[in-house]
Amino acid sequence: MDENRKHEEVQDPRVHMAGERTLLAWIRTGLSMMGFGFVIARFGMFLRELAATTASARPPSVGLSLWIGAAIVILGVAVNLAAAMQHARFLRRLSQGKPYQPSSWSLGLIVSIALAMLGIGMTAYLLLLER
Repeated sequence: MDENRKHEEVQDPRVHMAGERTLLAWIRTGLSMMGFGFVIARFGMFLRELAATTASARPPSVGLSLWIGAAIVILGVAVNLAAAMQHARFLRRLSQGKPYQPSSWSLGLIVSIALAMLGIGMTAYLLLLER
């Protein structure tokens, strides 16, 4: 009886739909990161154009914003790929009748650590740029 109930829970369409919602949430996260990275990469160009229109003696150094922005775009792409792989693994286990088993690595933890490191790098860059 207990084994039959577990099989029914795995076949519940709500389980599949919850997996789809999780995938879509990660895709939104990845797309947001790519958009934000693009804005950061282009922010340097905006500062250069702004300096050209004002009587600024020296245009600001903006080279690192391109690299930081590109890193965030690449991280967004990696998030989307990792989410797709994680979802495919979830669907495979679901089709085999196996219950959900969290992976040994947390995509959320990895993304938050990577973004924290990029944020610390951006902060250091801005502080050094100010001097």
